[in-house]
Amino acid sequence: MVLACLCTPASGEPSSRPGVGAIPYSEDGESGVTFRVWAPNATAAAVAGSFNSWNPFSLLLSPEGDGYFSRDVTTAEAGDGYQWVILNGTDTLWKNDPRARQLTNSSGHSIIVDHDSYEWSADSYTPPSWNEMVIYETHVGTFGLEEGDDVPGDFNGTLAHLDYLQSLGVNVIQLMPLCEFPGDISWGYNPSYPFSVESVYGTPEELKNLVDACHQRNIAVFIDLVYNHLGPNDMDLWQFDGWSEPGYGGIYFYNDYRAYTPWGNTRPDFGREEVRDYLRDNLKMWLNDYRFDGVRIDGTRWIRTLGTSGEEIVEGWNLLRSFNEDVNSTTPWKLMVSEDMDSNPWITKSLGEGGAGFDTQWDPWFVHPMREAMVAAADSSRDMWSVKNSIEYAYNGQSLQRVIYTESHDEVANGRSRVPEEIWPGNADSWFSKKRSTLGAAILMGTPGIPMLFQGQEFLEDGWFDDHQPLDWAKATTFSGIVQLYSDLIAMRTNRDGLTAGLTGSNLNVFHLNDNDKVIGWHRWENGGPGDDVVLVANFRNQSWTNYRIGLPRGGTWKVRFNSDSTIYDEDFEDHPAWNVEAEATSWDGLNWSAEISMGRYTSLILSQSPPCAGDVNADGTIDVNDVLLIISSWGTPDGDVTGDGQTGVDDLLLMLERFGDCP
Repeated sequence: MVLACLCTPASGEPSSRPGVGAIPYSEDGESGVTFRVWAPNATAAAVAGSFNSWNPFSLLLSPEGDGYFSRDVTTAEAGDGYQWVILNGTDTLWKNDPRARQLTNSSGHSIIVDHDSYEWSADSYTPPSWNEMVIYETHVGTFGLEEGDDVPGDFNGTLAHLDYLQSLGVNVIQLMPLCEFPGDISWGYNPSYPFSVESVYGTPEELKNLVDACHQRNIAVFIDLVYNHLGPNDMDLWQFDGWSEPGYGGIYFYNDYRAYTPWGNTRPDFGREEVRDYLRDNLKMWLNDYRFDGVRIDGTRWIRTLGTSGEEIVEGWNLLRSFNEDVNSTTPWKLMVSEDMDSNPWITKSLGEGGAGFDTQWDPWFVHPMREAMVAAADSSRDMWSVKNSIEYAYNGQSLQRVIYTESHDEVANGRSRVPEEIWPGNADSWFSKKRSTLGAAILMGTPGIPMLFQGQEFLEDGWFDDHQPLDWAKATTFSGIVQLYSDLIAMRTNRDGLTAGLTGSNLNVFHLNDNDKVIGWHRWENGGPGDDVVLVANFRNQSWTNYRIGLPRGGTWKVRFNSDSTIYDEDFEDHPAWNVEAEATSWDGLNWSAEISMGRYTSLILSQSPPCAGDVNADGTIDVNDVLLIISSWGTPDGDVTGDGQTGVDDLLLMLERFGDCP
């Protein structure tokens, strides 16, 4: 709205309280709201709202001399609506607050929010270790809906499905962008108001309820933030205080060729201190006020460079470093994730080494070769060397510096579809689609890195991701066996049963590669030994194998913990025998031990050794007569003690007989 004003009433005193935007206060018996706005080209500035009947000039702000205007208003409180009134010459501009914590909608007005008023329940929550994280990317607008519901969904709908995610076993939810965007339906990568929660999804309190409920279920929550561009629509930041170069956006944006992005000429001006502060404060708000446990920064390549030209934006690079400096200095356990997609190791090099300092980054070196291997129609087209490279790749030699996945919001849209759909278009529930997509899932959970799923991947969601189409939850029942397969893989990836600790480890040896027969095998471990060493084998060929020899890292019994061909996962699967094996002292694949295994078509196996169990005195993986004889021979001494009382006696024998048989 533009009005004419010929007079400027006297303003009050500037506020001595900190903060920019609308910040409620209550101290020394006084309460109200501090209002502060950055408008360096304004002649004057005021605030109008429900607390002064939207009078545009009764609450003029006082200039602070640095482009900021402020005052305290004792009649304002949380929940009130407001807007800035910016005077530039003879023009009066009504503007929403660039730092508004809530809006009625993207074309409505700002709402005062008191972040300190929320009472958190999960105060003692601790996120999972980075090496145990399994991320589940989800879109609030399509995730939490039931059959017959119209899009978009909301925070409460997502909350209603948390028990499902907990039972699946994921321990991190990554929410696609939540900032206020134009209209009601969007992926969210067009933020109009970075500080405001998307109004159609719910209120700030409802978002906090969602985060709190996740923490109560031991699920961490990440947020996806977009800083490479803003808007471009329904955005009062555009020409905010009335100044701009012709055709450009004014104080918040570059006003030359650097403004260009594929999404509009709205790249923020990373060279202005006030804009950098705006973005840094935004990141801090999401991490501190909403207690998010990590952040994905979208399209960092478009922050540090102009994009396709490769021209560097030095101040953009420095901004990325400052994000990580801020987090490292206050909450270093929170995960900072870059989506750069340029396979640039400097993104995850430490700040001390001159890198951007991100903890991890999305990895194209995994997703693209793996999808090609799964989707190729002919077995002869599967490049096992590319599969090997995708398993082995690490930034700066650190396995956790990459987030790996076969589906994400980008990979299942923009001309691409879900993996089962791409394997056989129109037949995502076919045997081939189920077999090869679950083969990829096993490799995903068995590869060093931080694995990520995209919503519905675990129940064969088909087609392509469309923000107008809700997730088809009926498939979770139809393909409940496939859901169980993913749940079993996640349990092994997080070492829930104590039998696959190596999948959380940092060590890797791809010891077997047969490009002719399309079989690959690798070893994962941290310290080594029973319960730690894990061997994974994947058969990318439409042929089953019996007596197929692979190397093994140590002697003893190796048990099949997972067989993706099991009919417990799908009645169409073949349940090809996959048996436990005894390692032979026959060198193979560069290892001192080996065994002959059996596996089905397009199948993955996971094997490990049992850690010592109470009663297995001779540590051969089985409690049997030999252990009984050892107990008897040790009677009255500590040598055969099973119960931990320091003596071998009747209690030890009874416990052994109770557990007679194989160790887990």
